[in-house]
Amino acid sequence: MRGRKGKDEYERGSLNVYADLGFRAPEAMLVKAKLVNKISDLIAERGLTQSKAAVVLGIPQPKLSKMLRGQFRGFSERKLMDCLTRLGQDVDIVVRATSRAKGRCRYRSADLCALPREFEFSLR
Repeated sequence: MRGRKGKDEYERGSLNVYADLGFRAPEAMLVKAKLVNKISDLIAERGLTQSKAAVVLGIPQPKLSKMLRGQFRGFSERKLMDCLTRLGQDVDIVVRATSRAKGRCRYRSADLCALPREFEFSLR
């Protein structure tokens, strides 16, 4: 077996893996992923089983299982925000004027462990 010549090649990604992988609507996918991650953290913190969490969230357990495994395309951002409120979280949406030609959306988490804590995306 021959060794490689030179250094390994790699490409630095952005903060949005969905954009890097060419997914359709990567900004929306990243928002959903962050919301689902927070839902998952809250379920774990409370020690809820998926069955008990499904009752609290008002969704069938198999659907919750898929969501927690990253299959959340069938969930709207609104439904995910509703799940967070059912888990005792406040969700704030702020709309304000901008001096730019095109606005931006940002996600901010009060959770100090969330990295990155803020990201931006444009709505099309």
